[in-house]
Amino acid sequence: MKLHSTLLAASIALTLAACGGAEAPSQAPTAAAPAAPAATEAAPAETAAAQAGECAFNLESNDAMQYNAKNIDVPASCTQFTIHLKHVGSMPVAAMGHNVVIAKAADAASVAADGAAVKPDHVKEGDARVIAKSNMIGGGESTSVTFDVAKIAEGGYNFFCTFPGHLAMMNGTLTVK
Repeated sequence: MKLHSTLLAASIALTLAACGGAEAPSQAPTAAAPAAPAATEAAPAETAAAQAGECAFNLESNDAMQYNAKNIDVPASCTQFTIHLKHVGSMPVAAMGHNVVIAKAADAASVAADGAAVKPDHVKEGDARVIAKSNMIGGGESTSVTFDVAKIAEGGYNFFCTFPGHLAMMNGTLTVK
């Protein structure tokens, strides 16, 4: 019983710290990224997209309920696009799992709510509003999701995490350019 109370207290403290507005420590990798060519100054997201390949993007999540990008630019020249998700934190999937789900921005909250109790990925099976979804992962794990670019071409699509309570902080836009 004492262990249960201690774990509950630690969980509440972690949740409050993550939601309390205090800046979380950076989970950025320690290796320096390759420099962009001198002729062009690429934005950080564009640099990450270039490193992943034109039709892919490397997205990171962490133990502070954050993605490292708020927008992913999808080249219009791609027929398919892949998002590689890496959880750079250390917490297990049961405590701080993350995934990446693609749906219309207007449907994100209902997709997350409808999948809240669905394990392991917190996405309702066969949900027609979902363009694509990855597996739920914990600290140190990686996953990928690939989708047809034509499905998001008209705009208004987001990527987000459906782990209960994460949507508010873990979401961003997909823009076909």
